[in-house]
Amino acid sequence: MCRHLLVPLDDSLLAVETVRKAVEFARQMHARITFLHVQEDFGATSAGALERVMSPAAFNEHMAGEARAILAKAEAVARAAGVAHESAIVRGSRVHETILESARKHGCDLIFMASHGRRGLTSLMLGSQTQRVLQHATIPVLVAAVESNLAGQAMRAPLAIIGDEHRSLAAVIHGLEFLVRETREKGVAPSFELIDAMLHYIHQFPERLHHPKEEEYLFRKLAERTHAVDATLEELRRQHIEGHAAVSELEFAVHGYRRDPQGGFAAFADGVARFAAGQMAHMALETKVILPAARAHLTEADWTEIANAFAANGDPRFSVDNDEEFRELFTRIVNHAPAFAQTE
Repeated sequence: MCRHLLVPLDDSLLAVETVRKAVEFARQMHARITFLHVQEDFGATSAGALERVMSPAAFNEHMAGEARAILAKAEAVARAAGVAHESAIVRGSRVHETILESARKHGCDLIFMASHGRRGLTSLMLGSQTQRVLQHATIPVLVAAVESNLAGQAMRAPLAIIGDEHRSLAAVIHGLEFLVRETREKGVAPSFELIDAMLHYIHQFPERLHHPKEEEYLFRKLAERTHAVDATLEELRRQHIEGHAAVSELEFAVHGYRRDPQGGFAAFADGVARFAAGQMAHMALETKVILPAARAHLTEADWTEIANAFAANGDPRFSVDNDEEFRELFTRIVNHAPAFAQTE
């Protein structure tokens, strides 16, 4: 019986499903997980060497890349499931060798990886790398069937995007909770610049982008197909309104905290706790009730429309530029928050 999984991840949509399956497997086995991201050594390239000299700040940001963002979202899934976990970022050019060495270093007794689809996926962590790990591994390798061409393909991309956006929000909430704990337990002075970035992300992305898309596309389509979850949809819409109010209250508490770091901390901590509890319950209700109902009742045409909306191409109110802006903002947040994984 396995006790410690190594789960290599890249930034593909297939990795989103891999995380879900790996966490569920670990939960059933009462095992723990080490999430791994293998990052190219940008500093060893000629472009990296030049940037290190010309712009050290840009070099550091480029080196960090999206690795911590990928792992922070994976950790959010494990945390919600109560699965013990840790994360590692390792730089290397020979991915399969790095995976195998990481499994040995962390004492893992199983490697849980994604298989590859048949439609030209080129990610380093899929396809040929999985084959090489299988060829050279001395411990069991479990290859998850998350190919892009399995049955129900139309729903896979939108479900992965929705899940990924939930995990991004959960990771930012975890960062806020971490800052509260650091201040309460260690007296660490808060980084208001970081808090402001987190609140900007929360206010602008889930409140103005993610939730409207849910209501306009996912909720509306589901209500057209079945009345079995009408009460839950109404509750989720109400929670969207309450969540917007909670964000405004949290922003107000931050202003008070900034003016009075001693006296304003309690209100800030309470605001974070209320917002976190509400959002996590909201996402859990969607995951446990709405998404299974959507899988059961929505048609392929419905999923295609939802996919287009969440890919920012289905409605002129939602722009590709905004999606990329918030992706970059989320990456900057997790790269500067002390709560997330460090490079080995």
